Amino acid sequence: MSSTQAEELQGKIVESTNLEKRAADILTRLRSLREQDAPTHGGRVLSYVYDSGLAALDELAADAARLVQPVNGLDPTVFPSTAVMERELVAFAREFLHGASDPATDTDTDTDTDIGGVVVGNVTSGGTESCVLAVKAARDFRGLPPGEGSLVLPTTAHAAFHKAAHLLGLELILVPVDPTSGRVGAQDIATAVRKDTVLIVVSAPNYPFAALDPIADVAEVARAHSIPLHVDACIGGLALPWWGDLPPWDFQVPGVTSMSVDFHKYGYSPKGVSVLLHRGRDLHRKQYFGLTDWPGYPVVNPTLLGSKSVAALAGAWAISQVLGQSGYAELVSRAQRATRALIETVQSIDGLRVVGSPVGPLFAVATDGSVPLERRVDPHRWVSAVGARGFVLQGQPASTQPDGTVLPRTTHLTVTPVTESVLGELTNALVLGADDVRGLAAAEAPPALAELAGAFERGDVTVADVLALPSDAVAAALRSAGLDPRGSADAPLDMAAVLAAVESLPREVTKRLLVEFLAGLVEL
Repeated sequence: MSSTQAEELQGKIVESTNLEKRAADILTRLRSLREQDAPTHGGRVLSYVYDSGLAALDELAADAARLVQPVNGLDPTVFPSTAVMERELVAFAREFLHGASDPATDTDTDTDTDIGGVVVGNVTSGGTESCVLAVKAARDFRGLPPGEGSLVLPTTAHAAFHKAAHLLGLELILVPVDPTSGRVGAQDIATAVRKDTVLIVVSAPNYPFAALDPIADVAEVARAHSIPLHVDACIGGLALPWWGDLPPWDFQVPGVTSMSVDFHKYGYSPKGVSVLLHRGRDLHRKQYFGLTDWPGYPVVNPTLLGSKSVAALAGAWAISQVLGQSGYAELVSRAQRATRALIETVQSIDGLRVVGSPVGPLFAVATDGSVPLERRVDPHRWVSAVGARGFVLQGQPASTQPDGTVLPRTTHLTVTPVTESVLGELTNALVLGADDVRGLAAAEAPPALAELAGAFERGDVTVADVLALPSDAVAAALRSAGLDPRGSADAPLDMAAVLAAVESLPREVTKRLLVEFLAGLVEL
């Protein structure tokens, strides 16, 4: 077949399928599907999404993503634009996290107590990948074989570190935090450290309560034991640098050896893009995976992904180039004003309290146990009541720590610059929502799951019994509890009841149930 004939045939195929009409139809369907989503802009969702309030930044990121849409980030020697963008974004993060230094004096020589050297890093697909790779680098730097080693972190550290320990075969050592402040104690970290500990983790701040861990104090513990210290600043890394007077928490602190910061949070770029930084090239290189012992092309991957889109990288790079530190500082000031106003509002609501002393543009709200029962507000019922008034908050279940202390059930609020534009309406929703549910008892688990909880208490069933059930049986149990992933959209999920089930059942069981529920959502 000649090239002319091939072109004619291709034209007929395209014409016969009416590609343009089909494309228009499918985009119409996508727009209809998006109407079912929570709004990503306008400040009505106080978790998951980060709205700068500047439409121009969204357009900039979209334009940048389109320019690199066909590019494969697998090989920067073929697509050198990816290396330039990554290099400049890493350098930008390194500067505001106080990792920049004089190259003439910055060498990769370690002392007995410090891992040192120039701060270098990579762009990853998000905070989870950054955290997993930080753990992987620390384990390989230590030289322990797979299946050995331990990871020490507060109970409030992000779930990504649990995933890292699971994937890498490390024992997870969870250190209780103060239930009042949400902060971990440096001495408690020191007590938990073992000879096989490969990494200590702290948060700046943690997600559940927005508590800033005592990073300088924990760093002293890490240095005394010659253990790397990771500061998880995924949520705070692009806010705390301009938040005001804070104790040192970044690379200014001797002993901090790696940091993670998400640009798809307060960097306002499309998901997913995060930066992982290491102090010292030797530690950083342990993040990589390389393979030349196979018949194909040499494989060298700085991240878990091989072939990958660079659309989010391009968006983050473009936004950071346009905003610079001064632009981010201005956006942080807007989020800070909104955060302070909302905290003041919550503190004035009878029956609720702000947990601890939050740092950054997020905070958690719990029941005020100091007032009589009839004046208390359950935070999960409050989520539902505020949701009925047009704002989406995030419920967090109570949690028992290894030492038996209990962290309260709470409601989480993530505040962004655009929140300032809806403060009046949001404040009313928070106050009136509390009025709607004040004095009501906490929500109960769905009856079928409450019955299951009773069976556990009586000893009629064990965790092993539930974990041994096939997926079909677990799905049937969910349906009997009214939690059908394929149920009607007219019957929205009662998250207060779901969280009540999480609190009343063994956590291994609720994990199994929720895995089945989420898996069912994407099955045809």
